[in-house]
Order: sequence, then structure tokens, then C-alpha cells
Amino acid sequence: MAAPKADAWMWSEACEMLARAERLHRQFFQLQRSRRTPVWEPPADVLETARHVLVLVALPGVDPDRVEAVIEDGELVIAGTRTLPAELHDAIIHRLELPQGHFARRLPLPPGRYDSIDRGAVNGCLLIRLNKAG
Repeated sequence: MAAPKADAWMWSEACEMLARAERLHRQFFQLQRSRRTPVWEPPADVLETARHVLVLVALPGVDPDRVEAVIEDGELVIAGTRTLPAELHDAIIHRLELPQGHFARRLPLPPGRYDSIDRGAVNGCLLIRLNKAG
């Protein structure tokens, strides 16, 4: 009789994993309405060290220098556009899962003052480094 409990547990665990994957998928592709155009929100991580706040944003293929990053009312506002590379415009697309178009994300920041914002790319992610003042 132990097998039915184990099967039920595995089924329950599989259903929970599918539900988590669905939630992450909805979060990643959630469309937001701005005043002008619809935008999507890329997933992001916010980490803090003694000297910096680091923000990693999943934006593969996006030039960090073309992303707007400003601090506004205690939040980091990230905005830009993700477009297909020019060489793919005449390609036959068999699958297109990465979102394209305008994106925007507002992330609450840890309390404090920041004296500069640096941008770069790390392993396919946009890395924003906020240097703590003083």
C-alpha cells in the first residue's frame, strides 16, 4: 500500500512544479500598459553588497548602452526595446519565445543614496551596478 501514497506524492509534486513554471512564465511575459505603448517586464534579481546594489535583468541580446536606467522615488526604472538582430529579419522563424518590443521594469531599491549607475552585460543578462554614496 505504500506505492499509492508515493504515487500521489509524486503527482502532487509534479503538479506543483508545473504551477510554479506557469507562474514564472506569466511573470516573464506579463504585459504592462504604459501611457503610450504596451510593454513587457523582464525578470530581475536585486542583490546588495557593502558597496553596491547589483541588479541582474534577463535581457539577452540587448545592448546595455541602449537601456535607460534611472532612480526615481526610491525605485530603479529600467526601460528599452528588445528587437530581432538585423540578420534575422528575412529568416524563417520556427520558434520565437523570447519577448520582443518595448520593456520596462520598476524595482524598489534598498534605502540609501547612490552616486552612480554603471551598466554592463554578464552571461546574457544586463548588469546594473548602483554605487552606494559615501
